[in-house]
Amino acid sequence: MIAAAAAVTLGAVSAACSPGPKEDAVKRHKYQYGEDPSQWGELFLPEVAAPKGVVVVVHGGYWRSQYGAELGEPLAKDLAAHGMAAWNLEYRRAGNGGGWPNTFADVLAGIDKLGELADEHGLGLDRVVALGHSAGGHLAVWAAGRSRLAGLGAPDADRQLMRRGDDDGAVQLTGVVSQSGVLNLAAAERLNLSNGAVSNFLGGSSEKYPKRHKFADPMSAVPLAVPVYAVHGTEDDTVPVSQSETYAGAAKAAGAPVQLLKVPGDHFALIDPKAPAYRKCRELVQQL
Repeated sequence: MIAAAAAVTLGAVSAACSPGPKEDAVKRHKYQYGEDPSQWGELFLPEVAAPKGVVVVVHGGYWRSQYGAELGEPLAKDLAAHGMAAWNLEYRRAGNGGGWPNTFADVLAGIDKLGELADEHGLGLDRVVALGHSAGGHLAVWAAGRSRLAGLGAPDADRQLMRRGDDDGAVQLTGVVSQSGVLNLAAAERLNLSNGAVSNFLGGSSEKYPKRHKFADPMSAVPLAVPVYAVHGTEDDTVPVSQSETYAGAAKAAGAPVQLLKVPGDHFALIDPKAPAYRKCRELVQQL
């Protein structure tokens, strides 16, 4: 568990992790968790007999359909090469059947699919950590608050999401590493990030749909009981660092185990396996 702390700015990020097996030794298994072509995940496994836990890799792309799980594949390969089981999760996005509420339902269903795969692959579900980049950081932190969905005042149309919140088949996240995550949807809407990405994702503005915006915003579920690392690149001009700062500040004030870390690099350094910014994220995942 990490202690609530103020921002830590990291200069020269350590790459102290010892090398793992070569990526060509990683095993891959693809599974559908629904009937839609975008409802699938790919499990990347190391050669070790029983990985200690699972990392759910959630890609970004401002929730738009032109960006897919190929963004998360290099990360999943790298994590598996370093001895971790990695579940690279695809989901419906705005433009291909996703958006409100399907993207949210997919993310929860995709995480829960691990429950069906655990015995076959020897997965330890007592430690399931999400690594989410950009919009994927939003979805990862949101999913970590799934047990609190019923208290967010969702309209009747959203009951399918609440049913996935805390039932017997739910796989609970035990920690999150957010990589330049969109963690404050209200602020992202005000800033009109990526030409109205938030309104596009949720099917309309917060003025038109205040309840769904509240339901979808990770800020609404503060404080979470699980540790969250909010990692942000100091040169990120795609998602402003204020997105991580305001979330971490609110979570810290509420007593949550959250830490804000600023690392050198731009928005995409965090998903470049060769970049020190990504290697720091991998170290944090290993700690969790």
